[in-house]
Amino acid sequence: MVDDDAALNDACWLCGRPLGAQVEWHHPVPKAKAKAKSGRDRQMVHPICHEAIHAHFSNSQLGRMGADKTALLAEPGLEAFVTWVAGKPPDFHAPTKGKKR
Repeated sequence: MVDDDAALNDACWLCGRPLGAQVEWHHPVPKAKAKAKSGRDRQMVHPICHEAIHAHFSNSQLGRMGADKTALLAEPGLEAFVTWVAGKPPDFHAPTKGKKR
């Protein structure tokens, strides 16, 4: 399932910026952690946003948080990333640094 607000606005689920030519699908509950097909929802995100999510959280952590974007943004590193990327163009990409788990 796709977040209807993001799909209608062609906006990234994480940062809210318009999507560009490159789009990736993020599973808020990783496929390996989803117990049922209904747990395999997907959200459209920029590649750099997708990398940032996985740089800051393990699949186990993502499985516990599910599609709670507020919980993701409570992580200071990811919150800082979203603030930093807010003014970048849709197809902007740069190496993503994350915390060491």
